[in-house]
Amino acid sequence: MNFWKDKNILVTGGAGFIGSHLVEMLVEKGAHVIVPTRSGKIDFLKGVKDKINVVQADLSNFDACLKLSKDKDIVMNLAASVGGLEFNMKHPGSIFRNNLNIFMNILEASRVNGVKKFLTVSSACVYPRFCTIPTPEDEGFKDKPEPTNEGYGWAKRMEEFLSEAYNKEFGMDILIARPYNAYGPRDNFNPSSSHVIPALIKRVLDGENPLTVWGHGRQSRAFLYVTDFCKGLMYVAEHSKETSAINLGTDNETTIRMLVDIILKSTGKSPEVIYDESKPVGQPRRNCDVTRAKELGFEAEVSLEEGIKKTVEWYLKWIKK
Repeated sequence: MNFWKDKNILVTGGAGFIGSHLVEMLVEKGAHVIVPTRSGKIDFLKGVKDKINVVQADLSNFDACLKLSKDKDIVMNLAASVGGLEFNMKHPGSIFRNNLNIFMNILEASRVNGVKKFLTVSSACVYPRFCTIPTPEDEGFKDKPEPTNEGYGWAKRMEEFLSEAYNKEFGMDILIARPYNAYGPRDNFNPSSSHVIPALIKRVLDGENPLTVWGHGRQSRAFLYVTDFCKGLMYVAEHSKETSAINLGTDNETTIRMLVDIILKSTGKSPEVIYDESKPVGQPRRNCDVTRAKELGFEAEVSLEEGIKKTVEWYLKWIKK
């Protein structure tokens, strides 16, 4: 049985990095997909533009959200204001405000319109700095979120709280995915707001030498390739039976030093690497307890080496356009 066939699905953030991959997968499954975009840009959706409904809309406007969510079977909320370590540290207030404003609008509009199923896309940024490694879902509200991403972490915690509160008060069928660090083709390579993988790939390919990396390099992450990320979202939406967060990630803990080595190998570059220990490292360690996801039948398939190689290949083609 194809769960997705002929479903009317609203994907907020569907024109972006992760959302565009998800839209492609949903179209392949036979879903009818609606993608709102404020800018009107759908560069990442050119391959499926004739198979989807693109609507120019501002999700900060509640009336727009009401129109978008009408007669939808599923709403998958990927719309987010997000950035890398430096961006998060500089803009905690606006990141919190923008994320929560959009989320509250689309969630309430979905309630008013009787949407059958709502997927909240949270983040591993909800976890505190000193969490258990690998980290189980029940530590999502322990202590405070990691200080270097506190605006985003608190916004995602509040999105999870509202999801559970709406389920309890209104009986809405709401599922929560809590993904780890995403990367892959179509990622954000803007130096002012990019995450670590696209930032390093761009700087290496731009010929930066020496290559200066923030921190000591021993901080770790659990990176999740974008297609695995999207498959995980679809697994949670289809198979999860209760409103409680499910980690999406791998149990492959990778230090930044290891990541740099993989990127240099994939690009064929060999600059001198300098680790600037005067700069912040963010969360010291991050790794994912994947137990609940495995119980749903989801496991990430793309290795970090393979994913970095695909990302580098995409970026090289993209900059030539």
